[in-house]
Amino acid sequence: MKGAAPEGARGEEEAARWIRGMFGRVAPRYDLLNHLLSLNVDRYWRARAARRLRAILRRPGARVLDICCGTGDLVLALERERGAPVMGSDFCRPMLESARAKIARAGLRSALFEADALRLPLAAHSLDLITAAFGFRNLVNYRDGLAEMLRVLKPGGVAAILEFSTPPNPLFRRLYGCYSARVLPRLGGLVSGSPEAYGYLPESVRRFPGAEELAAEMRAAGFREVAFERITAGIVALHIGTAPDDIYC
Repeated sequence: MKGAAPEGARGEEEAARWIRGMFGRVAPRYDLLNHLLSLNVDRYWRARAARRLRAILRRPGARVLDICCGTGDLVLALERERGAPVMGSDFCRPMLESARAKIARAGLRSALFEADALRLPLAAHSLDLITAAFGFRNLVNYRDGLAEMLRVLKPGGVAAILEFSTPPNPLFRRLYGCYSARVLPRLGGLVSGSPEAYGYLPESVRRFPGAEELAAEMRAAGFREVAFERITAGIVALHIGTAPDDIYC
């Protein structure tokens, strides 16, 4: 379990630059393609994750951050479920600009800031909840990403990762694999004007660890009570883990 590795990138720093630039290029049509390519089911996935986190979201005074927030769809879902602002961060400025405009149009008040998810400008043990939706797999080092999530959580704080996964049913897995390999890159490249982006994105899903492996890595990183649920026949999975109470030790 290493991290995102765009074709031709040499090392983590070069991979991160490529990914940042790629998302900057597709930002104007990113939401359109998310909804189109998922048949609008991506809205349901984020809303379901927010509902699953309701107990901690509604905890008085809870500090909540969505990393790799992109254009802010999960930030909006979290704020609506919480009934109060949350925070969002991303290392791609054009994506953040889209998110800020979307939050303003919705009349919401969540705060956004630019930051690399592997080096968050936050004190240790300062958050009650940290989330990532469809962005964790783009980190160039997954283990460092889990370690950073754990670093900023308070004892008993919660990390939630909503990501694409491998459907367990063999027939559905083949059908979904065909869609991802053939339809998604062509349609995504045509609409976005960035074929390389929609060549990379399906490949990043294929290379990402399966649900069981990601759960094992979260446990190895130090999270407790790690569990996951598959959604929409396993196209995506929601992983949740808790920071240990003895995190200060």
